[in-house]
Order: sequence, then structure tokens, then C-alpha cells
Amino acid sequence: MKKNNRLLIVLLWLLCLTVTNAGAQSLSEKMAATVMTIWKDSLFSGPGKPAKWTYDQGVILKGIEGLWYKTGDAKYFNYMQKCMDFFVDDKGGIRTYKQSDYNLDNILCGRVLLTLYNVTNKEKYFKAATTLREQLKTQPRTGQGGFWHKKIYPYQMWLDGLYMAEGFYTEYAATYHDPAAFDDIAHQFIWMENNARDKKTGLLYHGWDESRQQKWADQTTGLSPHFWARAMAWYGMALVDVLENFPADNKYKDSLQGILQRFADAVHKVQDPATGLWYDIIDKPTAKGNYLEASASSMFVCAIAKAVRLGFLPGSYLAISKKGYEGIVKTFIETDAGGQTNLKGTVSVSGLGGNPYRDGSYEYYMSEKVIVNDPKGVGAFLQASNEMELLPSLNMAKGKTVLLDDYFNSERKKDITGVLKPFHYKWDELNNGGFFQLGNVFRQYGLQTQTLSIAPNAGNLEHAEIYLIVDADNLADNPTPNYVQPKDADEIYNWVKAGGVLVLLHNDKGNADFEHFNILGDKFGIHFNEDSYNKVIGNDYEGGRIDIPAGNEILPHEHKIYQKEICSFTLKSPAVAMLKKGDLVIFAVSKIGKGTVFATGDPWLYNEYVDGRKIPMEYENFKAANDLAQWLIKQIPKKAVKTKM
Repeated sequence: MKKNNRLLIVLLWLLCLTVTNAGAQSLSEKMAATVMTIWKDSLFSGPGKPAKWTYDQGVILKGIEGLWYKTGDAKYFNYMQKCMDFFVDDKGGIRTYKQSDYNLDNILCGRVLLTLYNVTNKEKYFKAATTLREQLKTQPRTGQGGFWHKKIYPYQMWLDGLYMAEGFYTEYAATYHDPAAFDDIAHQFIWMENNARDKKTGLLYHGWDESRQQKWADQTTGLSPHFWARAMAWYGMALVDVLENFPADNKYKDSLQGILQRFADAVHKVQDPATGLWYDIIDKPTAKGNYLEASASSMFVCAIAKAVRLGFLPGSYLAISKKGYEGIVKTFIETDAGGQTNLKGTVSVSGLGGNPYRDGSYEYYMSEKVIVNDPKGVGAFLQASNEMELLPSLNMAKGKTVLLDDYFNSERKKDITGVLKPFHYKWDELNNGGFFQLGNVFRQYGLQTQTLSIAPNAGNLEHAEIYLIVDADNLADNPTPNYVQPKDADEIYNWVKAGGVLVLLHNDKGNADFEHFNILGDKFGIHFNEDSYNKVIGNDYEGGRIDIPAGNEILPHEHKIYQKEICSFTLKSPAVAMLKKGDLVIFAVSKIGKGTVFATGDPWLYNEYVDGRKIPMEYENFKAANDLAQWLIKQIPKKAVKTKM
């Protein structure tokens, strides 16, 4: 009976999250509203004290960034940009930052700078991020090669430092072509675990002093006396963030996953069975004064849930995060008299050494203040909520793949470093012309996003359920375009007939190839006409308005969307119109064998039209992307279930 009750509770919780996602404001949105109320411009260290470049802000802004991806609401992006612009000048200088401090805490906000550059292409953000990367090049190191936590903390590695530096280090290396950096990144985790892990419990001590000179350091091991929960949590969050961007073929990737597994197992053993939370000194739940702590609990929930989502931990580990999140909401979340959502129970800070000196004793950790709405706790809770609020939708297409063409649309452009890269409608592009937001939409339903850069055939289409072809190149796009050939059309047709779901997002006259692309479209009764409708002059968005009638099968929740300069269709059986504007067909669908083809005359779901920064949100393209993704998933045939005879 107890087992059934627990199952009912989990099902009710998931149902609540589903309802939240459908309309009501989520906990992450409520907490973000608190953030943008109490820290309108930037973080201030206290009354009368000026704002400074700080890692606290980075923790919050990564949570805000995730919320922007999840909602397509530009207010979150604008808040990120406003906060960073408070510090970053037009030449890329960072106010209050000093490279000579060699403080790893100063690196974390670099992740936000990379996002801002990738979205806006404003060079000042790249320059500021590169300044932080330059710090890592000359950061003082231990004899093994581990980064000192700060210049004022010589020969010391702290668990905290891995979160502060390694996520940024990995993103920068992955984006700007520094493959040698990944071995160094992996070594930081390996050395930290080798030096700080307790063999009996699997837990990691807060800090390690290679020199054994600190009063807090054991003279034999160099380790601090205790396992501080938030330090462990920083380390786990860092591991997952790094693995997300780590090359699959790097020789140390398996080692990092092994560390993550040991980390998760150790954390699970000290999870409070009654509340699902974790104590500040993580292995001493009954010690006098010890308490359940919000920031660490949020980080453990986030790290493990994200690791499961990305496939770095088995699905069974998700139970740890579910129980932890329930405990966080029950124990730490409160709504005050003014309706503001607050997070209780975060220790403001805990460190080692310094002035006044922090000796790492149990009494020291218990002496630090526990406060409401500490930015580290709030940021961690935002990140945890972003992960947990995805859970109801992740199983919709788990294990399935959406494949994006990079062959018929194979435009290339040099990045800021001079390296030629794919661009225009690509999964990893955050700027206006990319498909990063659409990729996020697909991924939140459990789909894997992959890219096909060679001609499609039965072999490379076999493991894809959805195949997306956008804006086939003409000579203006690409001096050597890969035009659709009859063989290509036959391969794709046979894949669709066998159950594939094909998505054709074309363009208007002059912006795409029509002659060859129609070899493919015509096989499904969908002919793209060389014309252009829905002209938009300047910011007169109404010219691109398309009203959605009630009961539309593909977009059942939208009232209007935005598409400009679209080509028309000539349809033949079996193709049918699924959305029209007067006589103009907007959506066409064709059913062939077990498969489905969806077509429209515009690549209308690229970032510029869904991320909220340009097109007014009254045009519901972001919502439409979600509904279209769900409709496409429903078209995937259910595989026949083999039964025993």
C-alpha cells in the first residue's frame, strides 16, 4: 500500500508540473520574478557597498538563461544582458575585475558572456570572455597542474573552483577550437578527486593544500577537516556542465563519467531519508547545530537530474532528484504577504583561511549566517527547477532522433577566430539565423538533435525518426551547392514511406533553390512556387500575421503566428492544406505509406522569430514550435510490439 501511495504522489506531482507548463506560472518563473525585483540591475554586496564582478551573479544568470530557453520570453535574456552590461564596457573591459588577482571565482560569469556574444555577435562580449580565458592561461598551479583557487590561497585547490572555472573553460574550448584544453580540464577533476576523495564514504573534502602550510590542512594529507555540502555540490554541477560540452572522442571522457557515478553514489548515501535534503556538513546529520541547506540541496538535485537527462547517469538516479526537489519545495520555498516567492535556508558563505581566519572546523561552518534569498541559493534553485520542470515532457520522444540537414543547406562562414564553420539554420547557432531554440524545443520532448552533412541514404536515415530540411542552397548562398538529385529524392521518399517524418521549411523566390528542390517536393504532391507573399516593411509585423482558426490540428493552442516573405504551394494528391491565409496555403501535409511530410514556405522557427527578442510575443511562434514538435512526434509510427507465441 505504501508503495502505491508513493507512486500516486509522484504521479500527482508530475501532473502539477504538466499543468504548470501548460499555462500557470512555474516555480522557476516565480523565483525569477523575485530575482528581477530585488536585484533590478546587478548584485550588490550590501547597503552602501558598490556592485562587483562576482560568481554569485553567474549562478543566478545561468538559471535565468535556462528559463529563457524554456519560455522564449525576452525579458529573461534582457535581464542577463542588462546585468552584464553593468560591468562590460564597449571595448570589452570588465569593471572591478583584476586579472592579477588570479581568482577562479571571477571566471564563472564568462559563461554568460559567451551566451551574449553567440546571440548578439557583439564583439565586446567576446573580448571580455577572452580576457577571462587569458587568466586561465597563466593561472598559478599546483605541482600536479591543478589551478590554485586564488592567488591569495597558494597551492590550494577547492572543490568550489571547479564550478567557477571549468564550465567556462570547456565552452570556450569547444566553441573556439582549442582541443588541447580538454585534457587539462579533465585533469582538474581527476586531480581533485585523487587528492580530496575519502575512500570510505566517497565524499570529497572541501579543500586541499598541497603545501600543508595552512592551519586548516591535515599535515599528512593536506585536506580540510570536513565535507561541506555546497562544495561537493559545486563539484558535481561542474562535472555535468563540462560533460555536456566535452568531446565524445576525448580519452578522458569515460574517466569523468566514472567520477560522476562515484559522486552521485556518495551523495545518495548521505541524502536525508525523511526530507530528501542534505545537511550543511553532509556526513554529520545529528551533530549539534547542523541543518538542512538549500543551495547544496538544489545543486545536487540539478546535477543528478541533468546528468540523467543527458545520459551520463542511469534513469534510476532520477529518484534522488525527485525526492530532493519535493523536499526543497516543502522546506525552503515560501510566499510572503506581498506574494513574492522566497528561498530560505542558504548559508551565505563558507571558506578556508583568509582574514579573519577560517579554520575549517565544524564550529566555523556552523557560525556562518543562514539567510533568505541568498543569490547562490536562488540561482541553484532556478537551475534545479529548470531541470525538474522538464520531466513531464521528456519521455514523449525519448530515444528518438530529429536529424537536421547540413548537405542541401551547407552554407559556411568564418567565425571570429577565422575558422570556417557551418552557419544558417544550425542547432548550435544562438544568433538570429540559428536553430538553437528550436533544438531546445525538440530536446525538451526527449528527442536527440543530430546533423547530417552528407547526402541522405537508407543507411544514414535509418536511425532518425524526423528529418528536417531547411532553405536548400542556391548559388547566391553557396558557390558549390548540393542540389537535390533524383537519387536523393528516392532515398528520402522510401524512408518516409517506411515511417519517417519529413519536415520541409523552404523559403521564397531568390532566397533558395526551387528547380532541384521540387524534385523532392513533387514526389509528395507538394510543389514550391517561385513567388513571395506576406511582405513586411520595416517593423510592420502585421504584414506577416497569420491567424490560426480554432481547432487547427497542428497548432491547437495558438491564435496567430508570424511568417514573412513565404512562397506559395501547388498541391496534388495526397498533399492537403492544413493551414491557409485566404487562398494562400501556409501548411501542407502529405501522407505516404506509414510516413508523413510537413511543409511550409518559410524557415519560420529560427531564433529571430522564436526567442522573443525581436518579434512581439503576441505572435506565438515559440508556442507554435512546441505544438508543431508535439504534432510531429505523434506522426512517428508506433513500432510493432513482438509478442511471444
